[in-house]
Amino acid sequence: MSLHYLALGVAAMGAISVFWLIMNLATSTEAGEAISDLEARQIKSTSSFARLNPAKPMDRFALFLLKTFKLREPLEEMTMLLGSPVKPQPVDILFQKIYFAIFVPILVSILFFSPWMLFIFPLAFLLPDFRIKGQIEKRQKEMLGNFSTLVDLMALVIESGLDYMTAFERIIKIAKKKTLLEVEIEKTINETKLGYSRRESLERFAARTGAQDIRSFVGLIVQSDELGTSLVDLLRNFSTDLRFRRLNKAEKLAAQASTKMLIPLFIFIFPVVFILMLSPMLSGMFSSGTLPF
Repeated sequence: MSLHYLALGVAAMGAISVFWLIMNLATSTEAGEAISDLEARQIKSTSSFARLNPAKPMDRFALFLLKTFKLREPLEEMTMLLGSPVKPQPVDILFQKIYFAIFVPILVSILFFSPWMLFIFPLAFLLPDFRIKGQIEKRQKEMLGNFSTLVDLMALVIESGLDYMTAFERIIKIAKKKTLLEVEIEKTINETKLGYSRRESLERFAARTGAQDIRSFVGLIVQSDELGTSLVDLLRNFSTDLRFRRLNKAEKLAAQASTKMLIPLFIFIFPVVFILMLSPMLSGMFSSGTLPF
């Protein structure tokens, strides 16, 4: 039993060492700096990390991870791509990562009766990232679902003589039920009214969505605004390109469907068919005693 606990302790130390090595290789750190009350106060008051209290051990450990592995910007970007929800805040995601890193290896090592399973500590720290990135991808797909239609509406409204920001406002007004994309456009309009320049508002819009098609769309508008080229023609060509790429993607997925269907066919369909075909013959052979064994 003592050897078991010794191995458990060695595995825990090894897991922490591996985690430290991986995170140091993945991120650049500044040597010789320690977490202090001054460093905690350096976090802006508008950030969710401002509620971390260095006097509390868990908060102090969170601040240590935050500064050592440069986690603040990735976590804030992750929350922004989620749509800046009330929950989870960046600090909530950080604590999720810490809890996963602590409890998942312990649970797995208990279930498999092996202390060496604690080496999944680095992987457990990254588990919440996979779930959140899946939510971000789902949100981006939902925004891009009617994106080509919005580009066409933009071209129609601008062709009537309005500028692109007024076109945004018209599209928002006629929308009966606002989609995620229209909500983000409304935020862009409000930012412009609050004093941001049009370019800054559009760049923030592209950053909030994180989708490459929307980034290209914003770049198109900024380029047209700077060079004075016709935005209507650019938007129509862009919409045509969007639909063409969407059609190609659908054809590619359709071509892959037949190949993917082979796996369930071999696992579920073919064995059942063979059983149904062979069971009467085997039953007759058993009843007549003609089996060779």
